[in-house]
Amino acid sequence: MSDLREDLSAATRRYRRTESAHEEARQELMAAVLAALRGGVPPTEVERLSPFTAAYIRRTARAEGIPPAAPGPKRVSS
Repeated sequence: MSDLREDLSAATRRYRRTESAHEEARQELMAAVLAALRGGVPPTEVERLSPFTAAYIRRTARAEGIPPAAPGPKRVSS
């Protein structure tokens, strides 16, 4: 049983060591997502290129004052 506790402690230490780097990367990613939306990249394309769900992207966009995409067919950017 002691080995399991040591494994858990080691995993916790690794997690804590990388936690701030992960949070920084998440913030950079979110800034890129918002910049893409503001720059006219369609939300469906943003979803495809990011790890976030469409619902999360919409919710975050609205919270940042980015209006919804116009209804109708969307042009996919390349």
